[in-house]
Amino acid sequence: MENKLYVGNLPYSSTEDSLSELFGQCGSVSSTKIITDRETGRSKGFGFVEMSSESEAVEAIDKFNGQEIDGRSLKVSLAKPMAPKRNFNGPRGGGGGGGNRY
Repeated sequence: MENKLYVGNLPYSSTEDSLSELFGQCGSVSSTKIITDRETGRSKGFGFVEMSSESEAVEAIDKFNGQEIDGRSLKVSLAKPMAPKRNFNGPRGGGGGGGNRY
């Protein structure tokens, strides 16, 4: 089992420090990351928390999944592995253009 948790439905006012403090109630937090919009820098309302151990991660899911924070009900679960990056430099389908008919 992994120690990395997905935390969804975060209040937009949440910071990585406040997330670390909240999840610190269940043990040692290794890292936190709130996902933000590239252009505006505003939170997208979800993030990730990595706990130091599997048992701490399970405790955090049990404690915080469904808990209301600032009027929003948190969604906490194990994070799914990242999908591999798409390769845009690979071969492309579609056949070539038409040649001149002269």
